[in-house]
Amino acid sequence: MTSIPILFEDGEALVINKPAGLPVDRPKRGGPCLNDHLDELKLGFQRRPVPVHRLDTDTSGCLLLARNPKALKRFNKAFEDRLVGKTYLAIIDTAPAETSGTIALSLSKISSAEKGWRMIAAKKGKPAISHWELIETIGEGAKVRSLIRFRPETGRTHQLRVHSLLGLGAPLLGDPVYGPVRGQNKGAPRTMLHAETFTVERGNKPAITAVAPFPEDFLRAGLTAPTPPEIGQERPAAEPQHEADG
Repeated sequence: MTSIPILFEDGEALVINKPAGLPVDRPKRGGPCLNDHLDELKLGFQRRPVPVHRLDTDTSGCLLLARNPKALKRFNKAFEDRLVGKTYLAIIDTAPAETSGTIALSLSKISSAEKGWRMIAAKKGKPAISHWELIETIGEGAKVRSLIRFRPETGRTHQLRVHSLLGLGAPLLGDPVYGPVRGQNKGAPRTMLHAETFTVERGNKPAITAVAPFPEDFLRAGLTAPTPPEIGQERPAAEPQHEADG
């Protein structure tokens, strides 16, 4: 048994359910990270598995690991060739004007001594496209809360966090960087973003598919676990998701 839940396993891949709060890479200040668990995730293999992409520390859910160098190379190419599909679930404290749509806002990184670094919408930034749909809205008046499903078509740093803020008009619940007050969580102990489903095509081999269970803290926030989309119907995500930590 491992301390990290495994959603998919075969000879060349693992998909794990990354816990919220566990960074993929070692923080500069030190502390626990996914690397501490890679030995137990060898599962009898000689090599430690290697993360193919990244998720923010706060983001829970599907994360692909390659179990050998050849597989890592193939998976990286699958991202480049748009053979990877993903969906994410997110909570926002507003009701969108529409029930679905596409957000296309190019993103660029900025940095300042006072605010640190963050991503902003910029015409000369890298293209970023996110499809979204409204799954559920609860509450009324000033106390409205919505569950959103995102299908990113690109994998830019903090893409869904910025697209939510600028495209849907509200930051993700709990986001300390793009929320109303930097450095303070709003209404949740973490940024409420969950990598719900993951699929990657492998030519003649069966596709890698995984669904991460609806998180407990999403339930505590009042939302209902939705039926996951049919695996393989996700819009493709281009390039590895390098969602660096904020």
